[in-house]
Amino acid sequence: MKRLLPLFALVAPVFAQDAKPHLKTRPLFNGKDLTGWHGEGYVVEDGAITCTPQGRNLVTDDTFANYILDFEFKLTPGANNGIGLHYPGTGDSAYVGMEAQILDSTDPKYKDLKPYQFHGSLYTLVPAKQGLLKPVGEWNKERIVMDGPNVRIEVNGEVALRANLDELNKQFPKHEGAKRRGGHLAFLGHGDRVSYRNLTIGELPPAANDAGAVGAGFTRIFDGQTLTGWKPEKADDESWVPVNGILKHIGTAKGASQLWTEKEYGDFILVFNWRWNGTGPKMQRPIILPDGSEKKGADGKPETVEVEELDSGVYLRGSSKSQVNLWNWPVGSGEVYGYRTDGSQSAEVRAAVTPKEKADRLLGEWNTTQIIVRGDTLKVLVNDKKVIDGAKLPGMPAKGKLALQHHGASIDFSNIWIKEL
Repeated sequence: MKRLLPLFALVAPVFAQDAKPHLKTRPLFNGKDLTGWHGEGYVVEDGAITCTPQGRNLVTDDTFANYILDFEFKLTPGANNGIGLHYPGTGDSAYVGMEAQILDSTDPKYKDLKPYQFHGSLYTLVPAKQGLLKPVGEWNKERIVMDGPNVRIEVNGEVALRANLDELNKQFPKHEGAKRRGGHLAFLGHGDRVSYRNLTIGELPPAANDAGAVGAGFTRIFDGQTLTGWKPEKADDESWVPVNGILKHIGTAKGASQLWTEKEYGDFILVFNWRWNGTGPKMQRPIILPDGSEKKGADGKPETVEVEELDSGVYLRGSSKSQVNLWNWPVGSGEVYGYRTDGSQSAEVRAAVTPKEKADRLLGEWNTTQIIVRGDTLKVLVNDKKVIDGAKLPGMPAKGKLALQHHGASIDFSNIWIKEL
């Protein structure tokens, strides 16, 4: 089985998005108010988001991983702002995420800045080509492309910067933000008046070796553009949206339900990418011990930790009990909750369906999961780490449909492949 893993590794080809002329985009700003954003010190004026003297961080509610971001901006003399990339939502985005500089590079007060501080640069990391800004007071156009480790920034139609985050990780091993591959977008204000308008984003799927997958006997069961081969549990469910090779669940919505395959499967290997595209409420969740039981304190009560409640999963062979969980619980994704919490199951069964480790990537980043089912035996790999190995699922049907679970959280799926055994 190990030889199959590289086929689905999240290694993006250099700027694969150049071959996507029909990329579907959506607005990040409605031109009227700050719906979809949170922060302080920004107002909407004349159809633009404008930073006021109180402006600091204005952050998207959603998270993004691979994408093309287009926007226009207008500077005032000496203005300084920034675009937070892969921002986790708290902390200084220039370091816990990355910051693309938005700056009036022509102002004399900035003549002694370091090269990586001028407009278009990745702050402290990579300097950008200068001389591309229009005169202060005019609208500029900018494009930021994040495609796996590859970064490209264009200013008024010219490439100002190209960088590879994997290489930057080697040069700047202490920069935590450059290690991230997903997160929020943000405006990073310093109290200077800067305006933004016409913000659109086109999300890109993680790369996959399609030829290698086909050669290994896998079949794609999500075509990237439609729900062909899938059917929502509820006929009026519009919460599953395919776009640009990504199958998005938009979160809690009226009529939302599980999304089922039309075909039934017996023994199989299922491989797919997934990531959380939003945030969840803060909740207390139990600490699970290796034997599947909940850790208890001296008072006999379960010990818990606070997490963002994000929950989804994959139903195997038509059974909600045989669900491989995708969630942000301390135990990690891959757990089979329906069996771990079933007191009628043996100690061996409950221990085996408990992940050996939490292998999930940081929230907002793409993960790869591989599920292998043979008879009533289950194996699960998350990001190439074997978290469930040889677990028995007594009573699991011999054959049935697969389902992607809806549990209120916004989640993306992509590159869904299956090989029947």
